[in-house]
Amino acid sequence: MDYDFKAIKKKLKSDLDEERYKHTKGVAHTAVSLAMRYEYDLQKAYLAGLLHDCAKCIPDEEKLALCKKYGHVLSESEKNNHALIHAGLGVYIAKDRYGIDDDEVLGAIRWHTTGRPGMTLLEKIIFTADYIEPNRTKQENLTAIRKEAFVDIDRCIYMISADTIRFLEKRNTGIIDPYTGQVYEFYKKKTGAEE
Repeated sequence: MDYDFKAIKKKLKSDLDEERYKHTKGVAHTAVSLAMRYEYDLQKAYLAGLLHDCAKCIPDEEKLALCKKYGHVLSESEKNNHALIHAGLGVYIAKDRYGIDDDEVLGAIRWHTTGRPGMTLLEKIIFTADYIEPNRTKQENLTAIRKEAFVDIDRCIYMISADTIRFLEKRNTGIIDPYTGQVYEFYKKKTGAEE
């Protein structure tokens, strides 16, 4: 399927702030690079990369209202950390505002933040691209994770989830989405990784 990327980018530019739009372009380009490496559809990877944060810059109160409108039931983690809402809500925004009906693309938007055990290849690509895109600079072990992304994406996801858990534990907020831990355990076992 052909997508009108020019129109999508124009809408995104008006929906996102400047920094988020820059990040979004970085994720889209990184997703295409990963798609080439893992022989996945380049257009779908680009589309999912562009739209992964389509709900990110909506103010929290509006996010909550839109969740009610679309029937998105908030998880406990989303209730406690509104920064997580954009992933689930993004599925509805991608459908409604951008006309996307591709379940693979919508799944990649849904799971790009926390991931989930047994992700599809596109979900893995967007989850990884979101973490390693060129504008990211502060994550621990970023150089090793970026290298691993193009060697073994499953091991890379394990590394990302391990770093994410360490980061959240250091912040000591007590809020770690259950999926983050499940992703860590699933990909640790799948790759035979050791601490």
